[in-house]
Amino acid sequence: MAKFEIYGGNKLKGELTPQGAKNEALQVICAVLLSKEKITLSNIPNILDINRLIELLKHMGVKVEQLSADTYSFEATDIDFDYMQTQDFINQANRLRGSIMILGPLLARFKKGHAPRPGGDKIGRRKLDIHFDGLLQLGAKLDVDEERMLYSLHTDQLKGCYMHLEEASVTATANIIMAAVLAEGKTTIFNAACEPYLYQLCSMLNSMGAKISGIGSNLLTIEGVETLHGCSHRLLPDMIEIGSFIGMAAITQSEINIKNVGYEHLGIIPNVFQRLGIQMERRGDDLFIPAQEHYEVDTFMDGSIMTIADAPWPGFTPDLISIVLVTAIQAQGSVLIHQKMFESRLFFVDKLIDMGAQIILCDPHRATVIGLDHKFPLRGTTMSSPDIRAGVALLIAALSAKGKSVIYNIDQIDRGYQGIDSRLQSIGADIRRID
Repeated sequence: MAKFEIYGGNKLKGELTPQGAKNEALQVICAVLLSKEKITLSNIPNILDINRLIELLKHMGVKVEQLSADTYSFEATDIDFDYMQTQDFINQANRLRGSIMILGPLLARFKKGHAPRPGGDKIGRRKLDIHFDGLLQLGAKLDVDEERMLYSLHTDQLKGCYMHLEEASVTATANIIMAAVLAEGKTTIFNAACEPYLYQLCSMLNSMGAKISGIGSNLLTIEGVETLHGCSHRLLPDMIEIGSFIGMAAITQSEINIKNVGYEHLGIIPNVFQRLGIQMERRGDDLFIPAQEHYEVDTFMDGSIMTIADAPWPGFTPDLISIVLVTAIQAQGSVLIHQKMFESRLFFVDKLIDMGAQIILCDPHRATVIGLDHKFPLRGTTMSSPDIRAGVALLIAALSAKGKSVIYNIDQIDRGYQGIDSRLQSIGADIRRID
């Protein structure tokens, strides 16, 4: 099993270019199943979850060609549905959460689809009910192979309808949109998720001939069409990686210029880090983080302790809660981190406490961080990555710590961050991968 060895305490300096957005890639790659024509996607990150999804589509019969390091073409002329009944398909698909999003496009175009119970991070319960409720409202029928946990959907014809989603789930919204674009009539989705990934997905589908209005809002209207054609589409930079680089620069007191961030799609992410006292400067589409000896946490106007909580977009993304928590360790002041959306994402803080962080884990959802203000460095230690985002948070802590740290289970980090070790080495980090 591979591991990272990190000698922390070094100040970093240089430029980093964020990879393509992982969560957008999962959606738009599934969307290629909606057309038999060639679709070209660029800025695709070379990470484990995306590579697994591309391999899955190949096994399903999609013709895939890699045109450059980050560009692929896809032709879903036909699909091997016999393969989708095999144990190999189940094993391949249940290794990643995003595999559930093949159901919507398959159902829309072929009137049937199969998907196993998906895998992914163990960060709390993430319901599939919203996916299936939406697809059933469009006219699908569901069969479940309980023994193999294989879900099968079929329909004579999907028909548009009005639906109010119980929860603004990103992947469920994407799945339902991809089913509705080829449904008969009009579909209205209220309480739709409205993350930039969905803005991108809807824009891509419209370029393929779909008729989606209300893009970027929580009220989408979709006029069904008969067929979709090919297109070319470029993914946004990954806002989670951008946030990770901001936090890393602050806690290591480093000067880092983050290139081509797609600033208009970052929402309140820069503002939240600024509440921790982190300075930043927008330079065109770059984000410059200067070296800071100290950064002081804001307080609310009434003087009460700063609270940072996650929320569905346009609120603060839950994927960056772990990063904000780690960054706050060396801030001046205290902050309450409230992870509302998942109940297991804060359990990695015991390793941070072992490293010398002053953190009180109040319950599975809340932790209070008392900033050390760089008066006491963290200590290097040995730890294991529990999920993608906590893994990178531990990596950031190790880069700021005194001495050697070892991180095991780095496959979790590789699922979401492309060549993170080599990119950090380029700006002065002492990190090496050991197989």
